[in-house]
Amino acid sequence: MKNPDSRGFALKIIASVLQQQQSLTTALDHCLPQVNARDRALVQAISYGVVRWQIVLDFLLGLLLDKPLKNKDFDLKIAAYIGLYQLLHLRIPKHAATDSAVALAKTLGKPWATGLLNALLRNFSRQQADLLAQLAENEARWAHPDWLLNRYRHDWPNDWPTLVEANNNNAPLTLRINPQKTSRLAYLAQLAAKGIEAQACAFSPVGIRLSQAVAIEQLPDFAAGHVSVQDEAAQLAAPLLAVRTGMRVLDACCAPAGKTAHLLEQHPDGPLWALDSEARRMPRVIENLSRLQLKPEKLLCADASDLASWWDGLPFERILLDAPCSATGVIRRHPDIKLLRRANDITALHQTQLRLLQQLWQVLAPEGLLLYATCSVMPAENEAVVSQFLAQQPDAQEKIITAAWGRQRTVGRQILPNEQQMDGFYYACLQKRISH
Repeated sequence: MKNPDSRGFALKIIASVLQQQQSLTTALDHCLPQVNARDRALVQAISYGVVRWQIVLDFLLGLLLDKPLKNKDFDLKIAAYIGLYQLLHLRIPKHAATDSAVALAKTLGKPWATGLLNALLRNFSRQQADLLAQLAENEARWAHPDWLLNRYRHDWPNDWPTLVEANNNNAPLTLRINPQKTSRLAYLAQLAAKGIEAQACAFSPVGIRLSQAVAIEQLPDFAAGHVSVQDEAAQLAAPLLAVRTGMRVLDACCAPAGKTAHLLEQHPDGPLWALDSEARRMPRVIENLSRLQLKPEKLLCADASDLASWWDGLPFERILLDAPCSATGVIRRHPDIKLLRRANDITALHQTQLRLLQQLWQVLAPEGLLLYATCSVMPAENEAVVSQFLAQQPDAQEKIITAAWGRQRTVGRQILPNEQQMDGFYYACLQKRISH
């Protein structure tokens, strides 16, 4: 692509997700530094928007085209998505939305397609009411793949429409203040002084929710480590672990280290070990902890289930297992999950989660607590995993979580996306009985 403008960069990011199966976060991290600072917000808005609504946009495109575009013209399909998304969701004049998408054909070196894109987008503007009426009669209107919709309908028969709607909305920007550096009251005052409207979170004592998202650079003392971005649901993990001074703590799957940092902010001198199995994620872990000036006793790139590769033989009184999962509770923040996940992923994840639980149980001290957490709404990854483990492990018992957030399940507690303005999360607290 020659000299891409903001739409050109958005097209490259979207292609990375749809064609190369790259995560949207990775694609943005790679591309955004090349974008002019004043255009970054637009590039992000288009990239997130097209990925979020791709299933809807693809359905509408199918109605508008006489015959499907060839595979080699997938880039033109994305250009059409961008045009349709702008017409549907952005406050851009119709002619500007159409012209900018048409200009992409030239940038792609396909000037023959300018007429096609121009006619297609003008037809959409003329027939919009009729096309949207056809969409309203089709499953595509939910903007979720069929397998995921069917799963939601099965698992959450009374909640699935609300769940889907929450996934299709933008998430609020939520912060966690660092009590080593400031207080929530003081930070709320700093935000107010900058004209940033915010409120204290209801369930996290260190949480602040902004009324409108702002660029991270606008947050007071962010670089100095006074505050981190973290959803309120994720902020519940550290208090649930109930760490006391001197306890040996393990964060078994730590990247990107939000919960690790929260634990260290509460107990900066505590002997905390943090592991993650993915080497590519470790630089972000180091960057996040360094900004907050926090240092775990050990930070290792290791598979938590392979005890021989990392464990020193001394038990831990507290273990956080923030297990690898489908991330179906955070689709509103990561809409690419809808497009990248597959139905058979859930079975494989269940096996991984169970193996991690079984292995980590061996390093938990008698009377110790293990907190099992996921950002999934799939019972197969949540209560089904924990129930299976409890049935196999005679010295394990559930420590019931009593809380005003979420809902009690057969085992553990589930928050659905946007319930009490939080991300979708599951927590189960397990205690090791002393064997006699």
